[in-house]
Amino acid sequence: MDGAMSGGSMPEAGVPAVDLARAGHTYRTVDVPVIGGALRVGVWDPDPAMADAPDVLLIHGVTSSHLAWPFVVDRLPGVRAIAPDLRGRGASNTLEGPAGMAAHAADLVAALDALGIERTVVVGHSMGAFVAVVLAHRYPERVSRLVLVDGGLPLDVPAGLSTDELVAGILGPTAARLSMRFADPGEYLDFWRRHPAFRSDWTSELEQYLAYDLVDDGQGALRPATSYDTTADDTRDMNTGEALPAALTGLRHPARMVTAPRGLQDEPPGLYAPEHLARMLDANPGILHERLDGFNHYTIVMSPAGADAVAAVVRDQIAHRGR
Repeated sequence: MDGAMSGGSMPEAGVPAVDLARAGHTYRTVDVPVIGGALRVGVWDPDPAMADAPDVLLIHGVTSSHLAWPFVVDRLPGVRAIAPDLRGRGASNTLEGPAGMAAHAADLVAALDALGIERTVVVGHSMGAFVAVVLAHRYPERVSRLVLVDGGLPLDVPAGLSTDELVAGILGPTAARLSMRFADPGEYLDFWRRHPAFRSDWTSELEQYLAYDLVDDGQGALRPATSYDTTADDTRDMNTGEALPAALTGLRHPARMVTAPRGLQDEPPGLYAPEHLARMLDANPGILHERLDGFNHYTIVMSPAGADAVAAVVRDQIAHRGR
């Protein structure tokens, strides 16, 4: 079911229409039937159209949406970019049923089927990288190569934490934001303007991404699309579930991992402290790693300079996708 929006705009409740076409790409959306409802998928097609254009599947993070990717898309000329709103996020926030890495992987296969894509390079950021690893393990024939952006290897979290403790320890203020309410998109943008991660990287693309995140709370205010319960389910599964360890043990796809030295609050050492990351890479020698200095967990994909570095890795993986 093709849900293309005229002119590349996406008028959602309480959100101003914006032009999401990119230089060298047109934009459309597709609503893909999955268990519990429909998965919204953004598609950036090459412009001019190319019959044999390669594909890339872009998977966003735990409280994000497909609009995290425009900067990277800009730097992938001639590539068709497919980016879903994972269940519980963005325009997929009303999907019923449990989340978890396996559920997301199944949804992504449904999206690939709907778009006629047999096999593709897969790029995941943050939680999306964990989903990418599980997708490659459960559906190996659908994935050619992986790019893991600041995620995908186990985090350094103590054993025995409750779900709430896990969420608070990993996401901190990001989790607290999910319970907040906002009068209008302007108030939400003001909230984010004070966020340390974007102090030097505020852009119109970021404003579009943030405004798209808002949905009506049913009581006259706006709230982030992602619910705390969905975030908690996924955080618990990617840290204590069985899907990720099994996927890493069985990983046979070429994989590149890039990490940022600063975290969600622009703080060092980032999501992966150097000592912990070294241990994880030693345990998973098939994953090639590169540290991208100068970025935090957000700006590694949501800034022009971060996207330059990430897109270079993606282009290389696309070029070698048949090997």
